[in-house]
Amino acid sequence: MPKLDWIGKQYVVNHTDEVPFRLLERVPEASVGEDSGNVIVHGDNLEALKALLPYYRERIKLVL
Repeated sequence: MPKLDWIGKQYVVNHTDEVPFRLLERVPEASVGEDSGNVIVHGDNLEALKALLPYYRERIKLVL
């Protein structure tokens, strides 16, 4: 089975455990409706993904 490997990969894998978990904060003035089902997250992608994980595990369709 092929695998993706690169120099320093182990550092990256371990780094995800070092990034703290943070809760997302709702910004009412930037929101459109309560039940839109959409979320825009502005910030570091690793922190954002860790914050979304408990709510959207196996449900996220796109991350830019």
